[in-house]
Amino acid sequence: MARDMEEEKVLQLIPPAQSEATTAAAAAATPSADQAILISKGTTFIRTCFNAINSISGVGILSMPFALSQGGWLSLALLFLVSILSLYTGLLVQRCMEGDLLVKTYPDIGERAFGAKGRVTVSIYLYLTLYLLAVEFLILEGDNLNKLFPNKVFRLVGGLILQGKQAFVLLTALVILPTTWLRSLGVLAYVSIGGVVASVALAGCVSWVGAVDGVGFGESTGRLLRLETLPNAVSLFTFGFSAHSVFPTLCNSMRDRTQFSKVLLIGFLVTSLTYGWTAIVGCLMYGDHTKSPITLNLPVGRISSKIAIYTTLVNPVTRYAIVITPIANAIEERYIFSTNYSQLLSILMRTLILVSTVVVALTVPFFGYIMAFMGSTLSVMGTMLLPCLCYIRIKESGRRLGLEFMVIVGILIFGVVVGVVGTCTSVRQIAEHL
Repeated sequence: MARDMEEEKVLQLIPPAQSEATTAAAAAATPSADQAILISKGTTFIRTCFNAINSISGVGILSMPFALSQGGWLSLALLFLVSILSLYTGLLVQRCMEGDLLVKTYPDIGERAFGAKGRVTVSIYLYLTLYLLAVEFLILEGDNLNKLFPNKVFRLVGGLILQGKQAFVLLTALVILPTTWLRSLGVLAYVSIGGVVASVALAGCVSWVGAVDGVGFGESTGRLLRLETLPNAVSLFTFGFSAHSVFPTLCNSMRDRTQFSKVLLIGFLVTSLTYGWTAIVGCLMYGDHTKSPITLNLPVGRISSKIAIYTTLVNPVTRYAIVITPIANAIEERYIFSTNYSQLLSILMRTLILVSTVVVALTVPFFGYIMAFMGSTLSVMGTMLLPCLCYIRIKESGRRLGLEFMVIVGILIFGVVVGVVGTCTSVRQIAEHL
């Protein structure tokens, strides 16, 4: 019953797939004139654009200067290459959803392509990726707040003392908690606006620190390529564009999901420009001494530095709820909507997800290396490998020998190389810092 109610909310007039006949399920679900009225309840194009930009961008912008310093100046070309490939695979995800209105999530795509095993595989990837990303948000907040307020001590009731980064992680969790209870992506779009503005403001503040506050732009080593750390750079680039897990959710939330390709184009274009600008400016300022996140390099006491860090604090707060929404939705659809206390249980379940990410964030506090690990393993799988494999399996046109097939094979090879080499490098670095 709950699944049927949810499907009615996303019924839209979608043209049938060009390469295959429309499935029986999609034919049965074709909306009537009365059902088409329900489209007005979806999220608008503009709101979905903000949700998409906020999903793609975010904490990735903080690691771009560090990634460029790790790869050398020539790796800037790889940044834009990864952006183009990620946009293309995002379009493949959309095309995998065409012709079947019952396909609403990434696991649904996996099941349509490879059956039950495909659904399980994609589900493991999806929820693990989103979960670790939520953990990253908390680690980032702890780092930045600790830089703003070093040696801060909180004395609680009963003589309990909290201090340093751990205290700020807990404080961040309390601030984020109410946003996790929001279940409408239309409402979350207003939160996403804050995240988009924060990303642009951060790029401006970092530039201001270099141009006006005396840091300057003369620390670049001038190295064109650093092969020994290039895998880290590519992994971080990949992580910065890995929002494919939430694309099906965003697409199905739209009033007219045939416009989702335009949403993706706008999202990746805006993100690529902010990433590229911040990477160049940050690397020119600090060269080989660039840290991840870049806010750890900014001089203490400068107003522009504080503004940059404060705006950085906005991103995780605005993105956390969107990131855990697919996880929460999956649990709710399976276990909660069948009860009489669905709203209360939903709040409780989302709170428990937040609590568990806090525990992990306090246990493994290595921001940069965790991002590299996610970029080289989970992000590569979800951004490059799974969309290509599912598309080839679902669409007959993807299996025909031609330009499209060659491009997909090239993406698969690139993804495998980045995944294997990057994973080995990041795991070694994490082990060295434990």
